[in-house]
Amino acid sequence: MFSAFILNFGSPTQVLVFMKILPKMEMKFSKAFDNVPHNLLANKLVKCGLDKTTVRWICNWLSKRTQRVLTNASSSSWKEVTSGVPQGSVLGPVLFNIFINDLDEGLEGTIIKFADDTKLGEIANTPEERSTIHRWTETNKMKFNRDKCKILHFGRKNGMQRYRMGDDAWLDSSMCEKDLGVLVDNKLNMSLQCDAAAKKANGILACINRGIASRSREVMLPLYFALVRPHLEYCVQFWAPQLKGDVDKLESVQSWATKMIKGLENKPYEERLKELGMFSLQKRRLRGDMIAMCKYMKGSHREEGARLFSAALQTRTRNNGFKLQERRFHLNIRKNFLTVRAVRQWNSLPRTVVEAPSLEAFKQRLDGHLLGVL
Repeated sequence: MFSAFILNFGSPTQVLVFMKILPKMEMKFSKAFDNVPHNLLANKLVKCGLDKTTVRWICNWLSKRTQRVLTNASSSSWKEVTSGVPQGSVLGPVLFNIFINDLDEGLEGTIIKFADDTKLGEIANTPEERSTIHRWTETNKMKFNRDKCKILHFGRKNGMQRYRMGDDAWLDSSMCEKDLGVLVDNKLNMSLQCDAAAKKANGILACINRGIASRSREVMLPLYFALVRPHLEYCVQFWAPQLKGDVDKLESVQSWATKMIKGLENKPYEERLKELGMFSLQKRRLRGDMIAMCKYMKGSHREEGARLFSAALQTRTRNNGFKLQERRFHLNIRKNFLTVRAVRQWNSLPRTVVEAPSLEAFKQRLDGHLLGVL
């Protein structure tokens, strides 16, 4: 099923729609993978260039599956399954990706395909343009789930317009939505995500504190690195904290973790980090930003980097050779985006770091540089 996050950025007539394939709500046990029509899938497999023998083998694998519903001691009769790809199989996600591969045909928006989290971004200036997002779903027998379609209004001067999806009822507004595990609210300051990450990490750290008798660094550090810190850094290049309170809230989790180690209880946080050979979370976020920038500028994401960044005019010879143009924005919120906040830090890196011959060499030289950065 399709669900949409509709983001209204202030103009009464412009909407950015993020469509997301999510579990179907009107059928309790049915999910997006269960709604793929077998006959349409077979046609798409042929269009992809698969030979008839392979297509027939896949259709045989999908066909003659039956299911029934059990409720307490009662059960329904067996019914043949005429749609869907089996979840938990290797072939299922592949077939699903093939099925949605033509999702962007006839649409002028930006599409990001990620299995059942595929998103479509489209600016709709008229009701006619807003209706184009229905075409693919109608052709492929997939329906919108109106209950999962929400509107997030941004901007102080936002007109708070209401929207429909086709002829359905009015869509509900939302103050916050979770997408791929990240909370995004209408203020875009990422405080709710910081609260959620700190709460989750603190809860796991409390379990470690209660359940682990040893306080040696050989025991505590691996537990912290494996179970706690990932919650503080998951997708953090997107939701990096902007407010000092949020920065301190995340840092306090690592501070508590290092304080639990035997022999470091009474030392200041900075000394504990130095003795353990660790960076603060704030410095690790800076490190992550620079690694991402390296991939955009010199690594596997150079094509995307060419669209996101512009090279600065080389007016002086003493620079790192990869300096970027710093952009200016009237909205402070834009300054917190990775594509803006990381440029100045990238430009300040020494030539020896940015001209590293490989990503691994870049990381090593970057770590050496960050050791001297407060």
